[in-house]
Amino acid sequence: MLRLCLFCVSLVVAHAAVAGGSNYAAAVAAAKQHWRESPYGPMLERILPPGFEPEMLPSPRSRGAALTVRYCVQCHNLPNPAMHQAAKWPKVVERMVARMRGRGNMGQLMHQMMGGVSAPSEDEERALLAYLREYAQKPLDPRKYPEAFTPRGEPFRLACRQCHVLPDPKRHTAAEWRAVVARMQKNMEWMNRVVGSQPIRGEPQLRVQDINAFLARYAKKAP
Repeated sequence: MLRLCLFCVSLVVAHAAVAGGSNYAAAVAAAKQHWRESPYGPMLERILPPGFEPEMLPSPRSRGAALTVRYCVQCHNLPNPAMHQAAKWPKVVERMVARMRGRGNMGQLMHQMMGGVSAPSEDEERALLAYLREYAQKPLDPRKYPEAFTPRGEPFRLACRQCHVLPDPKRHTAAEWRAVVARMQKNMEWMNRVVGSQPIRGEPQLRVQDINAFLARYAKKAP
């Protein structure tokens, strides 16, 4: 039954990804329905924070975006290419594709979890990796932004380094950064709930206003 269910979801996701447009949402909805019905759903749904939607992908109508939706949402929430820098994506993709093929760090359990899940062809894997690397997080150049490594840049540095390399402020405009920081704040709150941690007295708190102020000073100019 599980294998049949996963196979049906895989077909829906594949069709939706190829069709593009509003069917992106259908692919995500099909995967979420599978999570609700699968005994492995709680393990899968918690892997990545929710909230990054298909229309938020860079070049959302490109082949790379379609492949990201088609294959990645089978097992977890949609990843943002900016989750990692370009140098890190090859190992991540290699590990994920191995899991989609029923191999991985959980032995027979991984094989059962991935029963019926579609894995990309070699050509699709190359295209997916090229897309993720093209829109990966661009690390901050410390020579261009020395302030990031001073006490004034500490709120930005402490917050961003929890999950990825420090991003280049010129990646977005100041207005775009405010939306990104708000989404990152929700992600961090979600991850804390997942691991069950509680705020610790004296622990550095997320200083959103200071983070946005730092980013605004160096942000890309609005058109």
